[in-house]
Amino acid sequence: MKNFELPQLPERTVKTRENGLTMVMDKGLSLRQAADLVGASDEYIDIVKLGFGTSLITKELDKKLAFYHEAGIKTYFGGTLFEAFIVRDMFDAYRSLVSKYKMECVEVSDGSIQMPHDQKCRYINELSRDFIVLSEVGSKEEGIMIRPNLWISMMNKELECGAWKVIAEARESGTVGIYRPNGNAHVALVNKILKNVPQDKILWEAPNKSQQAWFISLLGANVNLGNIAPDDVIPLETLRIGLRGDTFQQFMPKKAAEQNSGD
Repeated sequence: MKNFELPQLPERTVKTRENGLTMVMDKGLSLRQAADLVGASDEYIDIVKLGFGTSLITKELDKKLAFYHEAGIKTYFGGTLFEAFIVRDMFDAYRSLVSKYKMECVEVSDGSIQMPHDQKCRYINELSRDFIVLSEVGSKEEGIMIRPNLWISMMNKELECGAWKVIAEARESGTVGIYRPNGNAHVALVNKILKNVPQDKILWEAPNKSQQAWFISLLGANVNLGNIAPDDVIPLETLRIGLRGDTFQQFMPKKAAEQNSGD
């Protein structure tokens, strides 16, 4: 929806879409906050992740999920909750849980526990028979750097096993995985991944504005971005279409850009 016309903006994909996704992180929104989020931003939100284990103690969880589902927003529990069940040898209980809450998606991750990759792939394969699977690659621990070739092989293998998208880990802080402790991207790592994994199959966690702008500048308006804060959904959409200073020059109409450069 646009309140008025402004020509020559980048073309955005529309829901239901395969690229240009925005995944929002719900870290315990109240029912009223969830309703407000949907009311203000539903057409820009593709997926909501109920972060880590917050779903265990969130009040009125059923009603909140209903708001999201009725708005055409996919939902899933964060990967840390999946790992909490796995480490307790409760995979079947986890499957029952996501079915009980009518989750369309699940996340399979191993960022907090040690898990053989073959085992992770078996979970992806099995869950993909009944759910849309997002698999997360990368450690949540600071200082742990996975070799680029290993990132690439794990991502491709997980896609082969049935993952819909692979998530490039950054945590909600944006300081691990594909980012350095100062929040800057591991540029060489990202570029190597992009050369070997289909771009539209990757969802880049980018909780901070500078990270969102960096990926939009690199890959365009329809890059898949995740771990977006609820209050940042509309600001992110304006970044995507060049209506904030960080991406304004990139998406300026050609004639205006030439005039602005003095040519």
